[in-house]
Amino acid sequence: MRCIDFSMLCDFYEFTMAGGYFTCGFYKRNAYFDVFFRSIPDEGGFVIAAGLEQIIEFIQQLRFDDEDIFYLRSKKLFNEDFLEYLKSFRFTGDIYAVPEGTPVFPNEPIMTVKAPVIEAQLIETYVLLALNHQSLIATKANRIVRAAQGRPVLEFGSRRAQGADGSVIGARAAYIGGCAATSCCLADILYGIPASGTMAHSWVQMFDSEYEAFKTYCELYLHNVTLLVDTYNTLNSGVPNAIRVFQEVLLPRGITECAVRLDSGDISYLSKETRKMLDEAGLQSCKIVASNSLDEYLIRDVIMQGAQIDVFAVGERLITAKSDPILGCVYKLVAVENEQGQIIPKIKRSENISKITNPHFKKVYRLFDKASGKALADELCVYDEVIDEANPHTIFHPLATWKTKTLTNFTVKELLVPIFKNGVLVYTSPCVDEIRLYCMQQIDLLWDEVKRFGNPHVYYVDLSQRLWGVKQELLKR
Repeated sequence: MRCIDFSMLCDFYEFTMAGGYFTCGFYKRNAYFDVFFRSIPDEGGFVIAAGLEQIIEFIQQLRFDDEDIFYLRSKKLFNEDFLEYLKSFRFTGDIYAVPEGTPVFPNEPIMTVKAPVIEAQLIETYVLLALNHQSLIATKANRIVRAAQGRPVLEFGSRRAQGADGSVIGARAAYIGGCAATSCCLADILYGIPASGTMAHSWVQMFDSEYEAFKTYCELYLHNVTLLVDTYNTLNSGVPNAIRVFQEVLLPRGITECAVRLDSGDISYLSKETRKMLDEAGLQSCKIVASNSLDEYLIRDVIMQGAQIDVFAVGERLITAKSDPILGCVYKLVAVENEQGQIIPKIKRSENISKITNPHFKKVYRLFDKASGKALADELCVYDEVIDEANPHTIFHPLATWKTKTLTNFTVKELLVPIFKNGVLVYTSPCVDEIRLYCMQQIDLLWDEVKRFGNPHVYYVDLSQRLWGVKQELLKR
């Protein structure tokens, strides 16, 4: 889908490390890296994974051409053998990831890379960039969508996004998170996300009167009319002129689908007054769209106040995740293979407990209650462990080993699925509509308490007893 070559979109230290690995003879040794985050933006209950499709595209296109080699040579740091190696570079490793749209939680791998260490190192920046950005926006969008309580949410943030890619890819992530449409035409062209829009104040101001502006727009776009009613005075002129035009232009043609948009003022009060005026004029099917610096908290509050709003258009606070604009996924080495091919677990220690990593090549299981279908906990296991649904299973909280729970009536799903095997793509990316539907279905499997905006229930991500033992042994060394 893209013509831009992102091969050199990586931090410089990845090349210095890669050059060092090559010189030390490590370049054929497999290393295992986990991608995970430590905290949830907005102190929420979960994050929605997104960005995998763009990572797949990046890895399939990853090459270093003559200009790239010339640039690296100009730094006078790298030997010619390493640069020759880069000329024929291809990703040959394995990648496992959770499907896009999956709710995920702190400290569990949402992606694992197993590859020769140089290959694994050189994809780090783009992997983190893609997952951090899209997961952040999908999560923010879903919070806003849930606040709207079934009312459509439109993503209207292109002009406030951090760059062109932030606009287009952000629109994709917002759609995965549950938004119904976007204002971004390019997102529609590239990903099939429905593009939607109304008018700006400039349209109204171009005409000699608000009435003339509304009438002209209605006559041009009979079946797609949303009139912006707050250019001059919402209740004294905007809504009355919209009603007049709807009655003169649309109703005689049998068209009853139309809308007005409120973009300033007290939208709770204005929406209630607007609804009364529309209903009294026989325009009960006319919808009210609200915009203007909305987020999940404002939407929740105006609904609680009885606002008569049918559709929310959300811009800057969604596309930039303004309230908490960083997810913070990290890319950490968790294991290496020795010369005999044995997997040797690695750990990062820290005086900050939250920064101690979970070692080893791992599987991630999600355990569900059979009776309710709801997710109970996720469990990190060593790569060759299998959870048997037929037998009772005990899960251990990683920070409180005394806190255990035994499950007897449960089902299990493995979250990480193969994406690349030996450099070959083995995964078929769903279309964005399928991802969006899957996301909704997976969120429905979470308890309502996990979905609270404030003080959500902490969903447990536990370690198997075996993995916990491996971690403790490494910490003792």
